[in-house]
Amino acid sequence: MTKSLFDGFEEVSAKQWKQKIQFDLKGADYNEALIYKSLEGIDIKPFYNQEDIAENNSASHPSSWKNCVKIVVNSAIIGNQKALETIKKGAESIHFVISQEDIDPKNLLQHITSTTSVFIETEFLSPSYIQKLNDIAKEINLSIYILTDIISNLASTGNWYKTLKEDHASLDQITKNEYIKNSISIDIGLYQNAGATMVQQLAYGLAHANEYLNHFENTTNTFLKKTPIIFKVAVGGNYFFEIAKLRALRILWSTLAPEYNATTECHILAYPSYRNKTILDYNVNMLRTTTECMSAILGGADTIQNLPYDDIYHLENDFGTRISLNQLLILKNESYFDLVANPASGSYYIESLTKQMADKSLSIFKNIEEGGGFLNQLKSGVIQKKIKESAEKEQELFDNEKIILTGTNKYQNPEEHIPEFQKPVFPEKKVRKTLLPPIITKRLPQEIERKTVKP
Repeated sequence: MTKSLFDGFEEVSAKQWKQKIQFDLKGADYNEALIYKSLEGIDIKPFYNQEDIAENNSASHPSSWKNCVKIVVNSAIIGNQKALETIKKGAESIHFVISQEDIDPKNLLQHITSTTSVFIETEFLSPSYIQKLNDIAKEINLSIYILTDIISNLASTGNWYKTLKEDHASLDQITKNEYIKNSISIDIGLYQNAGATMVQQLAYGLAHANEYLNHFENTTNTFLKKTPIIFKVAVGGNYFFEIAKLRALRILWSTLAPEYNATTECHILAYPSYRNKTILDYNVNMLRTTTECMSAILGGADTIQNLPYDDIYHLENDFGTRISLNQLLILKNESYFDLVANPASGSYYIESLTKQMADKSLSIFKNIEEGGGFLNQLKSGVIQKKIKESAEKEQELFDNEKIILTGTNKYQNPEEHIPEFQKPVFPEKKVRKTLLPPIITKRLPQEIERKTVKP
């Protein structure tokens, strides 16, 4: 029998490695010279070994992933045509964002078969509309996931759709539709795009979800006991950290869910962040979205929805949509990113990041619950304040070129071609009456872009 290649090598402990490194540093301080301190409060070491892998640091990981294309629907007929065209080009899932209640769901979903998963997000809250979708799902055996998140609407706008009581009553009705695959989503992407650290994103996402768990625990609705919850997650450019973030999310959910007898499974719908996308040297956005989709795949997302490279300044268009879908098709069919299940498992570095991220997030989550829960801290402005502080730290690093966006705050083209804007690139402040201060999303390069763009 052939001996293992590694049998001829002695094991080297972390302590021995560190002693060797300190010797080679010739008096320089190990912590100052080689330890990188991240915004998440996680110290990055120069090396990792088996001692860095914690026991029981695992959660379920999907064996495969599906690509997804987002379509904003202002017309049922046009939305349906766009969906059928993208399905022909290789789309496995469609994410419809429906703007108005008068859009006929039957026309929107015609000729879409059960082989395509359909995610539906409405910009209004209507149990009767979801009932129509439920009837369609029953009639044609369509896999429909409803992305209802009344708390995210409160956090992003500062107001409920109607009132706290009415919104929760509508939510109760929506979750009773038996032919809908899922009815609740948790939008963690809101916190990422507003500048929260990854640890904060996970903690706030968990506390956000806990509000729904608390609500349903006090009702006869058994929805979450049998249905996996959907987490919408924005993925940024910190490659390995983002892989760990998604893995930590599954661990955290599998820890919280059993406390309410809810299913420990969850569905992660991941998409690239808006926070680091630019109008300067905008083609680089394609590289950013590619690596961010890679992080989502390796981190264990169930569904991955790419962001068109021109999404921040162009309206939805065939070219941008086609390129974004092709990026995912190349990753799956030509780069074989779907052939290995849980490829990050066993990586000393990623396992260590996952464990630390989960632990730190859980600690913040416990503090939120001790402080009265997520809604209470949202109403008092604590969550908004914490996110703003983190966003300002990240902005300072960007302004000082510690965080680099090529072509924007580094290596900027003096003859930059500014694309034609088809939608607002610099959101204007809207003065309106709100119950609480909304969480405001903001891209890192906005101020540099303002100075570069000529009036």
